[in-house]
Amino acid sequence: MKGAYPVIIRPTNDGYYVDIPDFDSGTQGKTIAESMEMARDAIGLMGIDLEDEKKEIPEPYSRKFESEKGDIVTLVDVDFSDYRRKNDNRAIKKNCTIPYWLSVEADKVGINYSRLLKEAIMGALGITDNKNAI
Repeated sequence: MKGAYPVIIRPTNDGYYVDIPDFDSGTQGKTIAESMEMARDAIGLMGIDLEDEKKEIPEPYSRKFESEKGDIVTLVDVDFSDYRRKNDNRAIKKNCTIPYWLSVEADKVGINYSRLLKEAIMGALGITDNKNAI
């Protein structure tokens, strides 16, 4: 799922505060660019947390907001699937069972079971971008 969420960037004494209305949250940064990056990261993290909890990700503009003079109102785009691939890349252990004879043959030629399983699953899912995969 992709979305472009409104954010309000407010200057502070030591940088910028970013209000993220749709997620009822905020973050901060030292520069405008860093503030937008932090907002994208916050939205991505909250979005995949909601997905993991089987809750709906808010739609952009799902909450009303107000801005003040001097605020920067802009959009931050987030691709939640891409965010998960790039940032939730921890390794987990999965057990599988194969015939003994197949295990012996695979060990003889040095098959890396984890890599083979990962590549097979990515192929089954049609995922070709392997840059951020373990």
